[in-house]
Amino acid sequence: MRSRESLLRLNRFRVEDCRRQVSDMDLMIQDLMRKHDDLDNHVKFEEQRTGVSDVNNVNYSMAAKSVRGRRDNILATVAELRDQHEAMVERLKEAEADLRKVEMLVEKETPMSKPIMAAGTAMPAAALAR
Repeated sequence: MRSRESLLRLNRFRVEDCRRQVSDMDLMIQDLMRKHDDLDNHVKFEEQRTGVSDVNNVNYSMAAKSVRGRRDNILATVAELRDQHEAMVERLKEAEADLRKVEMLVEKETPMSKPIMAAGTAMPAAALAR
């Protein structure tokens, strides 16, 4: 019985850890997308300021070129994080399924302290008098 409880705690910990990681990844993706938008606005401003929007033009702003590279790196990072996020969501689903199995196993082995009654049925008076 003790090992079942330990197994149950372990599975609950795994589920909570996966949920936390999924949540953290969501927050990281949102933060990176905000940074991407800020950098994109900066590139547009710089291109508008200089009047040159062609990256291959000799007069293209070095600041815009640098920021454009950072923005592209952020997009690559976001794509990688989304892949990891999908994998973590799958791992969370598996951990939740494992937890349900262990919970059912523990429920079956736990001695019942009260008899299970069908919803809406009352115990007969004779049974209560015993």
